[in-house]
Amino acid sequence: MVIDWADLSKALGAQLISFQKKPDVIHGVCSSVCIDSRQVVPGALFVALVGTVQDGHRYVGAAFAAGASAAMVARSRFEDPALDLIHQTQEVQGLLLVVEDTLRGLQQAAAYYLAQFPNLLRIGITGSSGKTTTKEIAGAIIGREQPVIMNQGNLNSETGLPLSVFKVRPHHQVGIFEMGMNRSGEIGELAQVLKPHIALITNIGSAHIGILGSKQAIAQEKKGIFSAFSGNERALIPEDEPYRDFLAEGIKGKVCFYGPQLFRELADLQDRGLEGIDLRWEDMPVHCQLSGKHNIRNLLAALAIAREIPVSSNAIRGGLESVQPLFGRSEILRGSVTVIRDCYNANPESMQEAIRFCDSLDWQGRRMYVIGSMLELGSASLEAHAAIGRVLAASKADWIYFLGFETRGAIAALKQALRGTGQGEAGRVGFYYTDSLSSLSQMLADQIQPGDLVLLKGSRVWGLEGLTDVVMGIHTVKTDERVKGGV
Repeated sequence: MVIDWADLSKALGAQLISFQKKPDVIHGVCSSVCIDSRQVVPGALFVALVGTVQDGHRYVGAAFAAGASAAMVARSRFEDPALDLIHQTQEVQGLLLVVEDTLRGLQQAAAYYLAQFPNLLRIGITGSSGKTTTKEIAGAIIGREQPVIMNQGNLNSETGLPLSVFKVRPHHQVGIFEMGMNRSGEIGELAQVLKPHIALITNIGSAHIGILGSKQAIAQEKKGIFSAFSGNERALIPEDEPYRDFLAEGIKGKVCFYGPQLFRELADLQDRGLEGIDLRWEDMPVHCQLSGKHNIRNLLAALAIAREIPVSSNAIRGGLESVQPLFGRSEILRGSVTVIRDCYNANPESMQEAIRFCDSLDWQGRRMYVIGSMLELGSASLEAHAAIGRVLAASKADWIYFLGFETRGAIAALKQALRGTGQGEAGRVGFYYTDSLSSLSQMLADQIQPGDLVLLKGSRVWGLEGLTDVVMGIHTVKTDERVKGGV
């Protein structure tokens, strides 16, 4: 990474303070950009962020000691004599970039850096769910013909996206970046960093409704991905999205809707349950290992992106067939017990999809559904969990295990629905509640039998993947017994 410190400070409106003995060092090479002093390598730029718990300015000295060339600091902290940032920088002959707000400075620095690559085709992806899998599918397809750079994992936040942008190098031709949010206005800020040429929305769901208050507000926030358009960019929107007209309104660019009926090249699209997805693309048979109707939507979103590049039919076929599993996103682990591990996160839509997917399978053994509570739903939490309870009452589950205080709303709705069917509270289904993962682990160890189908679904905080060994403890899963999927 070649960064001219003087030019960067000018772009940021920052004060540049140098204690370097050689004046030309301000025209230097930056090895990396980081916000954690423990990850600093020689030549790095350390950005001192102010969090709710930690203040990065307390670690500027540690960053310089680890070899950082420069540190970005906030003016309010720079002027704090207790931190003594001038002395710490002078000792190592370092550089200081003094800005008003270091988070904003990080984002502006990423935008400045990205502007050095005018030939990079920039693609942004947002939505309530499916962002990571859509990105991975699109990357698998496009990467067969062009060098691609993507966020690692789901580094899609106000800090994750800028840090991912600094990974761009001159040989990259396409950048595919997912954009997430945890507060109002965040998607628009990220759009100003990325300035995507192609921007796609996967869907509008209830994830983060506790933060934004309504699905309308979520749609407004996600629409921010188009806010950096200047006229020649392309917006990709699902044709069956209830908010499609709202999302398409007022966009400065070309609006393209995508869906199964809008691909003339697509035929014979079929959900094969645990066996994945089959389709024909320009009359070529294609098998994708991802499972479930939600992954059909993710696949279609990736195809919409690939068509805009464009890429060849061979790249599409090869990419779809090569997609690798994503941890905790509808992974299917096969043994004498089959586990559907969908515990990376949960919202009302993905929870219902997971239950209905398990119900749709042709399964001869018992169905055991482990349901962890959903977070970030705010005042909508009680009704959202009650809705899940009603879905479970109508499901094919033989046993349901509830984890977390919020799931009590689901249990109450489940009991009421079962009484309404004349089956009683127990009826054909058994259920168990706890707020302890260890108690749940013991219960599963006692009850799981060969031939069971086990769903692990809940918010990330519960760490339901920790139940995998317990559930499959009666059989060691070999690598070649894993069938992959993603959400």
